[in-house]
Amino acid sequence: MAQKYDAIIIGGGHNGLVTAACLGKAGHSVLVLEQRQILGGAAATEETFPGFKMNTGAHNAGLFRSEIIAELNLRNHGLDFVESPVTAFAPQPDGRFLTMWRDPQKIRAEIGRFSEADAEKFPDFVRLVTAITGVLDDVVTSTPPKLTNNSTAELFPWLQVGLNLKRLGKHDMMEFMRVLPMTVVEFMDEWFESEVVQGVLGAAGVTGSLQGPQASGTAFVMLYHYLGAAAGSFKASRFVRGGIGQLSAALADAARGYGVEIRTGAEVAQIIVDDNQAAGVMLADGEQISARAVVSNADPRRTLFGLVGAPRLEPRLMRRVRNIRFKGTTAKINLALSNLPRFTCLEKSKIQNPKSKIYLGGHIIINPNLEYLERAYDDAKYGDFSERPYLDAVIPSVLDSSLAPDGQHVMSITMQYAPYHLRNGTWDEQREALGDKVIDTLAEYAPNLKDIILHRQVITPLDWERDYGLTEGGIFHGQMGLDQLLFMRPIAGYGQYRTPIDDLYLCGAGTHPGGGVTGAPGYNAAREVLKDLKR
Repeated sequence: MAQKYDAIIIGGGHNGLVTAACLGKAGHSVLVLEQRQILGGAAATEETFPGFKMNTGAHNAGLFRSEIIAELNLRNHGLDFVESPVTAFAPQPDGRFLTMWRDPQKIRAEIGRFSEADAEKFPDFVRLVTAITGVLDDVVTSTPPKLTNNSTAELFPWLQVGLNLKRLGKHDMMEFMRVLPMTVVEFMDEWFESEVVQGVLGAAGVTGSLQGPQASGTAFVMLYHYLGAAAGSFKASRFVRGGIGQLSAALADAARGYGVEIRTGAEVAQIIVDDNQAAGVMLADGEQISARAVVSNADPRRTLFGLVGAPRLEPRLMRRVRNIRFKGTTAKINLALSNLPRFTCLEKSKIQNPKSKIYLGGHIIINPNLEYLERAYDDAKYGDFSERPYLDAVIPSVLDSSLAPDGQHVMSITMQYAPYHLRNGTWDEQREALGDKVIDTLAEYAPNLKDIILHRQVITPLDWERDYGLTEGGIFHGQMGLDQLLFMRPIAGYGQYRTPIDDLYLCGAGTHPGGGVTGAPGYNAAREVLKDLKR
């Protein structure tokens, strides 16, 4: 181990790259090791089929933190966003459709087509969501304090959060405390009478979770995805020009500008530990590299069990790590299309191409109501993929023609629920049946879909684990339940990005604040690593 770095980052996903860039900017020598040949992890853009650039994992960067963009000057490194005037388009089984516009007045008018009472309430709903997410926004980039530590330095950022909460006023402060543990069904029932409106707005509450909308804490998950949302309309939504992989490319370019070394095709086989202190890594080819700090962007279980080894952990900690709930439940179907899908509801409304493109530029949501979502969850509860799945589809080539050949398109469909543990068969056996189910479901609303599919890729929870390193296919590196958040993420006592192994850190979605393409875990972890490197 001749060469020694200040920090080695395991994994070139967006959080790992954020950590690397921040450490490099502070003047430290940093090496990023990514086992795949492409950066981005589960937020990559790949030419899966010739001429078609697919967002193979995440397709939306609406949650990515503005302070990271500014601090790393990512726009000067090629990062550019594109937004649709429509955030969500939700066709219904009865031929109607609900469109969520960025324009608040258009949203009210649209909701009024389903319920005048809901349209009247919507501005107050937006005001409350904006107030709550404003407080959550400060929490996202703060390191959770140790409850056993009375350090003023650790508590100060949270005192500021408390002050911001107090500034909401007594009513909104009580609402904040009351709403977060609620079910999304309860939250939606308090505000809206239209099942259609409830289904569109509340669907975010189960994103990436093996939970139904009647589970406690799903209101929090919904609000988490509304951070930065346009007028509270339908979760934060914006796409990266050139595909979400361009976000990772911009982060990598910024990192290299700060002297960070990045190696792809470099699989870490083991974290080298000497007397309970991380000393470096060993690659799959036997090469050993030393560092003052090792930072893992892999999930907590994969890091501590797979790369460190359970025998190095005391039994109490082993149990805690083993008990982290992953329970992957999402699958992804990527399509190369010869044309745009033609939705029956738009054609009946005499909205024809190319005008229909406006409606297809945001998220296409198949979730008629929250009862539908609960029934979809019921299937997964017993080990089956949903007979009537919840679909969140996007056609980013509507806004960015560089993603597909002229006149053709790419479509990405995220479906729930697809449980990692199947009751019957294996995912290798069920992959194509799952793909067929998703296509059949969407074709009920866009009958020409099957005729325009040129190629398709089906990514199951098992594929997430095997190809992307996501334990049990958990896209958030662990469920975002109330018992796995804040200082309890990833496990109680280790919510500050440090691990039971000295100089070994976590920077992935398994740490606070959780999943989604936010960059916040990597940003926060870098701050903690920098504190320790100064010692």
